[in-house]
This record gives sequence, structure tokens and C-alpha cells, in this order.
Amino acid sequence: MRFVAAVLVFLFHAVHQGFFASERTQDIAHALFYQGGWAGVGFFFVLSGFILTWSMRADDTAPAFFRRRFFKIYPLHLITLVIAMMLAAWVAQASVSGWNLALQVLLLQSWSPDIMVRGSFNGVAWSLSCEAFFYALFPVLIRIIDRIRPERLWAWAGAVVAAVFAVPFAADRLPDQGTFPTMDVTAADLWLVYQFPGTRLLDFVLGIILARVVMEGRRLPLGFGGSVALVVAAYAVAPLFPSSYHLVAVMVVPLGLLVASAAREEAAGRRTWLSGRAMVWLGEISFAFYITHQLVQSYAHQLLGVGTGWDTPRAIGLLALIFGATLLVSWLLFTLVERPVMRRFGTSRSRRRAPAGEAAGRTVPDRPARRTAGAAAEERTPSPL
Repeated sequence: MRFVAAVLVFLFHAVHQGFFASERTQDIAHALFYQGGWAGVGFFFVLSGFILTWSMRADDTAPAFFRRRFFKIYPLHLITLVIAMMLAAWVAQASVSGWNLALQVLLLQSWSPDIMVRGSFNGVAWSLSCEAFFYALFPVLIRIIDRIRPERLWAWAGAVVAAVFAVPFAADRLPDQGTFPTMDVTAADLWLVYQFPGTRLLDFVLGIILARVVMEGRRLPLGFGGSVALVVAAYAVAPLFPSSYHLVAVMVVPLGLLVASAAREEAAGRRTWLSGRAMVWLGEISFAFYITHQLVQSYAHQLLGVGTGWDTPRAIGLLALIFGATLLVSWLLFTLVERPVMRRFGTSRSRRRAPAGEAAGRTVPDRPARRTAGAAAEERTPSPL
């Protein structure tokens, strides 16, 4: 499902690159994939909170958690940032602001109200700025949410959803209501509703609560099939809502139920085509795919001719080639950087030696069994979007 979400973001950005000369084809592509970018990022934020909770280690510590998260996202972020700087200097002859670069390096760019800061260099890295904030708070959040009594989890989930809907209500009352023509989104909506770490934390918290719902055996209102149907329906009607609401709020409940129901299906041993070897592999490279796709798209378009649109068959062919090139780059980065770095640095040497010590009679402090099964899953989880 991670790869499906990443592809939706790829198609969303492809539409806004303007590959299609035909206005009719462009309108059809816009109608099909406009909601995909917003939904894909929302999916990753909810999934992030869910998976980190679902796969939390029995003997975990905050330093060990921060270490794994740092080596999961930062090496690829730094590599793509350097590549983006080189391309900007070479192709666009652009100068580099030291302050802007510092924000990008420190993953603080999404705290800036300036869209030129949030979208500069490798634009999609703004979501990593949010994820870094989520990770910083996770050890505290999990302790608080672990104290919620199981029968009250749904009430807390409802309160978080209500807060998600309150954010666009507040954003609509801010002064900066200038609209971006191609997206029909105001500057206030784009920052406060969609890219501001403090408000997107709500998606992450909802994921944590839903993970506890599933682990505690609480009933879900829909199964996996029903959740998929709800996501499709919400995806179709979301653009009909005001922009401040369709960016996040309309999709947050369907996406949360999708993640929770999928986890329950997997835990029950009911496997689908999403569990196949090919889809699992695509899921593993999805972080590298996400973090590189916009760079490949935009500079391929510049190489082919900025502002150029092509007839529909040729445009589809070009996008297929760009998609394939992005897959290749993603596989290389995953194989040569992401996976080796995680294996070498994601866990300290003392923790890597722990299984041998345990076999000799050393024990791990007792923690609930539900927190012991998914350690490898957290290491494989890409940070989105």
C-alpha cells in the first residue's frame, strides 16, 4: 500500500508538470489524480504513527528509536538534497540561500510560512520535516496514549478527527487567502492545513491510537473491503469540498480505517495481492521512490523542453519512461544506501549482540507480547512522504 500511495503522489505531480498538450486529456488526468497527492501524503502520516506503535520493540529505548529513524530517513534526504543543489546550480543557474539551506539540512523547512522555503531544492522533503517532528515526540506520545483505557480509544480517535476538521475552519479565517491557480488552494490552507508539522501531527496521533485499537482487539466499523470502498468514495467526492477540507480532513477517517483493517487482515493471516513478493519489494523501495520522483520528473521535463506539452500517446510514453527511471533510481538507492546503512548503523553493536547474550541466559525486561512481534517491520517502514 505504501507504493500505491507513492504512485498517487507521482501522478499528482506529473499532472502539474503539464506533459499533456490536449486540454481534454489534462482535465481528465487532473480529475483522476488531483486528490491523489493530498491523499497519498495523508496515508503516509497515518501509517507512520500506526506502524511505529504496531512494531514497537519490547526492550526499546528512546535513543535506540531515534537512531533507527535517523538512519532510515536522513542519508537519503542528504543525498537527494545535494543532488538537488547541484541540479539547481547547473540547470537553473540558481543561487543558494544559506538560511534556506540550513533549514533544509536540519529538516525544519515546514515550520516556515514561506512556500519558497518549503518547496525549494527537493520539494517533497517538506514531509520529512513533519516526520522528524513526529519522531521527536513519539516516545512521549506513546507513553500518554498507552494510558488510555481500551474502551475509550474510539472516543479519543473521534476527538483527534474533530481537531483535524477544526484546523481548516481556523485556516479559512487567516488573512492570507490568495489562491494558487493550478491547485485551487490558498496559501493559508497549503501551510497551516497541509504542511505545518504542528497540525499534521494529528494524522500521526490518529495512527498511534488506531494501532492500539487493533492491538487491544477493539471492533473496527469496517473490514478491509469496506475500508477500500470508503477510501475510493471519499477520493471521488473530496474535490467537491472546499479546498481547506479536501486536503486532509475528508480523507483522514477512510485512510485510518484502511490502515487499521489491513493490519487486522494481515495479523489474522488473510493475505491479498498486496502481500505478494513484488508488492512487498515495491513497498520497500517506496521511500526512495517518493524522495526522488519529483526531481526526476521536473528535470526530465526541463531536459525535454520546459513548458512543452505532447500529444496524449507520446506524453503517456514519456511518463512511463520517467516512471521507469524513477524506479531504477529508487532500487539503486535502496540497494546501495538505504538498506546497507540501516543494517550497519540502524542498531548499535551492543544491541546487535543482544540475541547471543540472551541465548546465554540474559533476559529482556518484560513488556506486553503485542509489542515484540514487529521490530523488523519498523526498520523497513519508509518515511514518507
